[in-house]
Amino acid sequence: MKNVYFLSDAHLGSLAIPHQRMQERRLVRFLDSIKEKAAAIYLLGDMFDYWYEYKYVVPKGFTRFLGKLSELSDMGVEIHYFTGNHDIWTYGYLEKECGVILHKKEETTEIYGKEFFLAHGDGMGDPNKSFKFLRYLFHSKICQWFLSNLHPRWSMALGLTWAKHSYIKHKETDDVHYMGEDKEHLVLFAKDYIEDHPNIDYFIFGHRHIELDIKLARHTRLMILGDWISQFTYAVFDGEHMFLEEYVEGESQP
Repeated sequence: MKNVYFLSDAHLGSLAIPHQRMQERRLVRFLDSIKEKAAAIYLLGDMFDYWYEYKYVVPKGFTRFLGKLSELSDMGVEIHYFTGNHDIWTYGYLEKECGVILHKKEETTEIYGKEFFLAHGDGMGDPNKSFKFLRYLFHSKICQWFLSNLHPRWSMALGLTWAKHSYIKHKETDDVHYMGEDKEHLVLFAKDYIEDHPNIDYFIFGHRHIELDIKLARHTRLMILGDWISQFTYAVFDGEHMFLEEYVEGESQP
């Protein structure tokens, strides 16, 4: 039985990350190290800091990462890509060229007999009105039409600048740390959700850039995956056990 892997939040291409090329190469080396052991890989959003596809144009860069996804897909590894709040504007390229299976909203799926609730996590349980409004704009067909009619030179610069300021602002606020079970939005969301869906075994989220593994009920666990900017963390399910791990160069991986 092969493993199933979960990771999120690489924010490739971010103007706020000084070691972009090293970061991408490290991610690619990790993917290469698991390619013979993986049945499926779930990318839970914000793998790119800003991704917007035009009909004939896609963002510059990420060739090593996209090539590795294509290689894994060609090998028969299922690559599931969940869009986040930085990379929702995908319109077919990743599926057609890289062979990924795209998910634009949260999903519940069965993996090796266990029930998984999978999502990036943005907007779930978060009462912040400004974030909700921004999220609404990003999903608006009118705003998407406006961006698609801007020259990529301007829209990409706009998007990357917004993403940079968003990342810096996030690092400067207290919510970059775990806020506790009574305040953490994704924990509160999951606790409320299992009231009507008690069969969920695992909630897996990205978005928050924190590592978290807690038990919500007798058979229900919640994991937040950290990131691939400074933590290089991921979850792995071997069909029986679920682990939250850190990728360390040179060490053998499960």
